[in-house]
Amino acid sequence: MASEAGHDTRMSDEARPGTAMITGASGFIGGRLRDALLDEGYDVVALTRPGSPEPKRGRAVAVAYDEPETLERAIGEVRPELMFHVAGATKGVTLDDFRRGNLMPTENLLEATRKAHPGIGRFVHISSLTAYGPSTPQQPKAEDHERKPVEHYGQSKLEAERAVEAIGDALPWTIIRPPAVYGPGDVDNFELFRLAWRRLNVFYGNREYHLSAIYVDDLVRGIREASSAEATIGRGYFLCDGSPVTWGEYQRHIVAASGKRALNLNLPEFLVDVSAVFGELLTKIDGKPRLFNRQKALMGKQQAWTCTSRAARDDFDYHPKVELSEGVKETMAWYKSAGWI
Repeated sequence: MASEAGHDTRMSDEARPGTAMITGASGFIGGRLRDALLDEGYDVVALTRPGSPEPKRGRAVAVAYDEPETLERAIGEVRPELMFHVAGATKGVTLDDFRRGNLMPTENLLEATRKAHPGIGRFVHISSLTAYGPSTPQQPKAEDHERKPVEHYGQSKLEAERAVEAIGDALPWTIIRPPAVYGPGDVDNFELFRLAWRRLNVFYGNREYHLSAIYVDDLVRGIREASSAEATIGRGYFLCDGSPVTWGEYQRHIVAASGKRALNLNLPEFLVDVSAVFGELLTKIDGKPRLFNRQKALMGKQQAWTCTSRAARDDFDYHPKVELSEGVKETMAWYKSAGWI
């Protein structure tokens, strides 16, 4: 187990609020959550795959998700108060690819926690709106709606949710389902910001389609609030930043944050399918899964990916703090300062 210099070693063990374990600490959401926990004084231990880079802050222990004994040993040694399972696979070709990246690690992590540390304070699983599938512009998804994913990633996230639910009372668990997450360090939405910086605002037939979004720091705060509320045990929640918007409105904020005038390009939707097929052809050639494929194209064709965080507001007083316009400005500023644009 390695320690990083960035970890605050001055705080005594008695003064710490506890120990938290986290998967996906090197990722966009997981890294932000790790930093928030460290700033609160938690002793944070990241579960990393063998050969993965050390986290920039906190401690780390290498585990293999397909070798449950390594998970049991790590959890048994640390005995964390909190477990945050953030890691997941967003790239793949087949449903089995996504199951290996999302379902298998969840099942093994749950079982290892149950065996090695059943007295854990909370197991928080980060899922996705895609586990429920698309909504309609008139009716955002709520927790009591039927779960009907339309593509492989969403199906694997649903199966992972069911694995969490199946653990029952053996562990105190909570599920968090974010929609589109944006903010400093995000790569999924980066191309929209980069194009706006280059004075282009591109749509692929989706200008009037609807989405819910959440700024990464609001999501992290919601995850933390949910992890400490008694009412959230054994329940799952959507977290979003308010009312849904259209892609036209979302990208208008991005263009405004660039401080430039942008040329609006309304391209036909069939180009998405063409790009998806091209991406899959490249995958067949080099074996590397692409983020953009026909599964992603299917997601992009849906008229609405929206949800409501009313249940989170009612159960643990969740309220987003960052307006879309403010969050987009902060994100654009970060891309500039980091040299991404």
